[in-house]
Amino acid sequence: MTKKAVQNLFLAGILFLLYLPVLILAVYSFTDTSMIGRIGHFSLHNYRFLLEAEELRQMIAGTLILALVVAVLSTLLGTFGAIGVFYSKGKWSRIVQFMNQIPVVNADVVTGFSVCVLLIVFFHMDKNTYIPLVIGLVSLCSPFVYLSVLPRLKQLDPQLYEAALDLGCSPMRALFKVVLPQLVSGIVSGFMMSVTLTLDDYFISTYTKPSVFDTISTYVVNATKGARTEIKTALWALSTVIFIIVVLTVIIMNISAEKKKEEMR
Repeated sequence: MTKKAVQNLFLAGILFLLYLPVLILAVYSFTDTSMIGRIGHFSLHNYRFLLEAEELRQMIAGTLILALVVAVLSTLLGTFGAIGVFYSKGKWSRIVQFMNQIPVVNADVVTGFSVCVLLIVFFHMDKNTYIPLVIGLVSLCSPFVYLSVLPRLKQLDPQLYEAALDLGCSPMRALFKVVLPQLVSGIVSGFMMSVTLTLDDYFISTYTKPSVFDTISTYVVNATKGARTEIKTALWALSTVIFIIVVLTVIIMNISAEKKKEEMR
């Protein structure tokens, strides 16, 4: 019991230190102070300004649209890439798995600079078309979708697909009717991961985005270098909203997974 208590206490301490900065930011987002560390009164001014400021609304809307587009493309590439690798054999399967690990372990700044050199310098793509930005973020996100879907594929009975073919399904119908429904949890996890990575990425977005466009990450970094006080404090509120949405999403996904496990029992 003592060992278990020490382990739980250690885990609680790590979680406390990990989330303490976010909690402090959330507390100060509900005050009228303009500096963390000062004592202020309760206020919803930061949240009202977040909703009223046209500049912030456009930035958030643009980032969300970009995140959804990148997530859809990354989910398609990562899902069908994982299916193709799983059902293929030989050296090509091992080569693809090896190549997929490179963007995952590679530094984000290296990936961003490489995409910039390849697309903008070598292929002379115009940054104002948003194509380099989307390609760069998809190249970052799709390997994580692949890693989310592949474990689910390994849990499947490999004979399900062949059985569907023997029963008269075409390969495409067997894929959509038998294989993909079994991968929904992995696909959803990969999609949410892509959205999160797009919102979080700074280096790829900085190197490839149009000059007139800002994502949440690039806007926040630039705002710390001289933006108005109202914008800086409104970003506290934005960070709190994002954190709450992420927590609620994780809770809902875990509850849904637990219900599915109980139904299977």
